[in-house]
Amino acid sequence: MKIYIFADMEGISGITGTEFVLPTEPRYATGCKYLTADINACVQGCFDAGADEVVVRDGHSTGLNVIWSEMDGRAQLVQGATPGKRMYGIEGSDGVILLGYHAMAGTQRAHLEHTFSSRGIQNIWLNGRKVGEFGMDTAIAGDYNIPVIMTSGCDKLCAEAKEFSPEVITCQVKRSISLQGAMLLSADKAHELIRAKTREAIEALKAGKIKPVTFKDVTIRTEYVERYEPAFGLVADRTVEKRGETVEKAFLGQC
Repeated sequence: MKIYIFADMEGISGITGTEFVLPTEPRYATGCKYLTADINACVQGCFDAGADEVVVRDGHSTGLNVIWSEMDGRAQLVQGATPGKRMYGIEGSDGVILLGYHAMAGTQRAHLEHTFSSRGIQNIWLNGRKVGEFGMDTAIAGDYNIPVIMTSGCDKLCAEAKEFSPEVITCQVKRSISLQGAMLLSADKAHELIRAKTREAIEALKAGKIKPVTFKDVTIRTEYVERYEPAFGLVADRTVEKRGETVEKAFLGQC
């Protein structure tokens, strides 16, 4: 059994603001440690539940955030640019975990809400439905007929995930207070919850309870930003529509 973990950063336990997720900010190195720790908890849960292979994709920004020397040595790590491929190495996976995700742009009082680029994108619609990164990546996994079995993040992200994919197992590691604030679990409790929810998700996968989310005749419409204001006050300038046989093909070039 192969499990593919795609890890973002904003929804990682312990992270409460942009200063943890931007390389130019003072707490970025701490954010990288928190990211690596959540990944290790998830990897442990995968192997506890019977996984034979785990691949981790460092999926935040440029993909150079995970501390390789501190990662669980049983997992393989994909870092850096993978042109033309969002989930490099996903082929042959039985399930996907979207770790450390966040709510879509415009979600009220959601912690670090945005969709792919707070400076460049206001909203994205997939076949007429507004989606965030959880929805888009669940659909990309569906291109390969692979289900997203678990996601972690704040309460707003978990609610969004359940609306898009009711079968997915959600792991709430914090509660949104504001764009730049959250109520956190302790590190020990967050990591134990991630391990437990990972095991639960894999058991559900084995039982056939979680199916891929797939789309046909794909149209993606992106609303781009004219200007960026400090509190994520975005103003749309133009929309671009792309079509493709798969979500991934239609998505390429959008972000």
